[in-house]
Amino acid sequence: MTWILLPVIIQVFVTCVRASDKVFWYESGAIDGRYEASPIGNGRIGGFVYGHPEKERVNINEITLWTGDDNPSHDYGGPGFGDYQTLGNIVVDLPDHKNNNNYRRALDIGDAVSSVQYEAHGVQYKREYFVSHVSQVLVGRLTANKGQAYTGHIELQDSHKVAVHAEGNTISANGKLENGLRFGWKVLVQNTGGSLKVNGAVIEFNGCDALTLIVSAGTDYVFDDSKKYKSGEDPAVHVNDWVAKASQKSYDSLKAEHMSDFHGLFNRVDLDLGQSSAQQTALPTVRRKVAAVNTFDPDFEEMFFQFGRYLMISASRDSLPTNLQGMWNDINNPDWHADYHGNINLEMNYWPAETTNLGECHLPLFNFIRSQLNPWRKQTRESDKLLTPDGKHSSKGVACIGQHNIYGGMGYFNMDGNVDWDKTITAWYAQHFWEHYAFGMDKTYLKDVAYPYMKEVAEFWDEHLKTVTKGTKEQLGKLVVPKGWSPEHGHEEDGCSYSQEIVWDLYTNYVKAADALGVDKEFRDRIAGQRDKLLWPGIGSFGQVMEWMEEQPGEKDDHHRHTSHLFGVFPGHQFNWETTANLTKASLVSLNARGIDPSSDVTEWAFAWRSALYARLRDADQAHHLLRELLADRNTCANMFAKLPAMQVDGNFGITGAIPEFLVQSHADVIDLLPALPGDWKVGHAKGLRARGGHELEIYWDNHTLNNVLIKSVVAGDVKVKFGDTVKTIKVDPSKATHLDHNLNPIP
Repeated sequence: MTWILLPVIIQVFVTCVRASDKVFWYESGAIDGRYEASPIGNGRIGGFVYGHPEKERVNINEITLWTGDDNPSHDYGGPGFGDYQTLGNIVVDLPDHKNNNNYRRALDIGDAVSSVQYEAHGVQYKREYFVSHVSQVLVGRLTANKGQAYTGHIELQDSHKVAVHAEGNTISANGKLENGLRFGWKVLVQNTGGSLKVNGAVIEFNGCDALTLIVSAGTDYVFDDSKKYKSGEDPAVHVNDWVAKASQKSYDSLKAEHMSDFHGLFNRVDLDLGQSSAQQTALPTVRRKVAAVNTFDPDFEEMFFQFGRYLMISASRDSLPTNLQGMWNDINNPDWHADYHGNINLEMNYWPAETTNLGECHLPLFNFIRSQLNPWRKQTRESDKLLTPDGKHSSKGVACIGQHNIYGGMGYFNMDGNVDWDKTITAWYAQHFWEHYAFGMDKTYLKDVAYPYMKEVAEFWDEHLKTVTKGTKEQLGKLVVPKGWSPEHGHEEDGCSYSQEIVWDLYTNYVKAADALGVDKEFRDRIAGQRDKLLWPGIGSFGQVMEWMEEQPGEKDDHHRHTSHLFGVFPGHQFNWETTANLTKASLVSLNARGIDPSSDVTEWAFAWRSALYARLRDADQAHHLLRELLADRNTCANMFAKLPAMQVDGNFGITGAIPEFLVQSHADVIDLLPALPGDWKVGHAKGLRARGGHELEIYWDNHTLNNVLIKSVVAGDVKVKFGDTVKTIKVDPSKATHLDHNLNPIP
């Protein structure tokens, strides 16, 4: 297959961010890893730091460690679908540290370093952990303010019960999962002072001044369906190499290179919403997040926004994309397999990628989807559930069931009686391929990566759309998606608004892509013609966007978690106040009717989606209210992961993708500044956010109004800029920034 080179060249302007302000801290060690432990990662290797003084536990993940196969039965609960696995734990046993005080566990998301500090027997102890993308290792450092303070042992606990070998200053485990995937992981221990000794499968240390742990892991997973996604090579070769090379570097060097690499991504964006009080900053995270639901805490909201970016950098670099749990998992049977859900969750994971200046972190999603296409194509051609309107099997294009693993396998999931393909998922994925181009303007990427995929998905719908022959006058003759579904409730029906809006989005973006490249005019014109014949949603009896072609009983009292019929508001762009005011107004009615009643099934990711929707609909304070509601214990864990109640990361990414919509929107062919600025955000700035067309912004506001904006662009041309009722066309030049005042007049 053709690979996307990583990293790609993206023009960015790095801003200075004070990392010390971005710390989540706790007064005790973690009990339940997914809900309490501190997450660290480099996009491939992840760790949960528990932080117990007497028995440290660091749970280790490798993002490609999956059971399962191509799952020809499509059984979601069977062994063929598989589960995302955990490697196991590195345990540091320090029995004399059980009695301790002055404890503090912290995660500095500005430096991507987790730390633990405490005092025991008059000695002050400190631990630091990070995962280096440069060196491909997890590193831990244990120090004290007194010599010979460390005596105990280290063990490697493999979750698959393979043999563990200790030799010299290393402990390793190598094995195979039941599907044949090879894996290996290793910890190397370095001591300052004192001594190390192997005792069976553990390493004992005695009288050491300090310890450094270097951990790496790998599998033989490859993006190659012809090899059934397994290379057959021994991953221990790479693991040993990574560990050996890292061991030649000092701890300070490893930390410095890690922070330099991380800052190169993280520091691109700086959000300042004001200053929190001393009383707020003095609270530990578990108390501060709950208090922030009812009392505006600007620094904490900034951190919550940046936490999504931290997770993106930590979990999506150059391997698989983030799954339902990002990449952090301490059990071998996680909820929903920690899989890839395509009817909102996987897409939401990548909402922040472009707007928050992390375009490189979007690429693992594209690599992964492209690697799955051959088995997806085969299943598309063979499925009796994907017949064309004239009853034939699909002959072109590609579709996908709503849940899939990493081996080309998919699984049917019974949701309110619906067990079928969610046929528009590949079209929703296509939006991400397009958005990466729209923000970065890289035509080589568009030609080689995005366009072929978008065209193939468009070819599927060219063969599958159905003409309405029974319906209202407005519906007759229109094109609809047959047997669609509005996730995750309701019945199958032709022309569901969710499906219609996604295909409209696909077709619109495909036409733009073909125009940008100047290719395939005949097919481009055919798709444009079909787009113009697509049925649009109707407006129902109480002024709402109709979810189905015919209004269903009880829609006004439907408080379902999904807002699928509002895709055209966000993340789509079909409905907006400028060109489709009636449907935009109806969208607000629908959103208000859905609500967030605590007795409903509205979940963490639903709060994030609703927040983004309200921002697009210009209801700033309601958008902000939902951001704050996401901080409640109902919706987030102690470690700030979103909570369903199962731990998931989609809500974290979703809210980080929603917040930029408060400050700048560019989906309607204009850069709209501060379109949904919350009332509490009276003064502040946002540096480094991106807009479609290849623009990066520095926005400053005061007294709840625009002060000035700096625009840096990668292409020259005319750009429409809007603030309030003022719209001006501005010339931009990549050789220099464009500075505008509060009236959008140029500042020399």
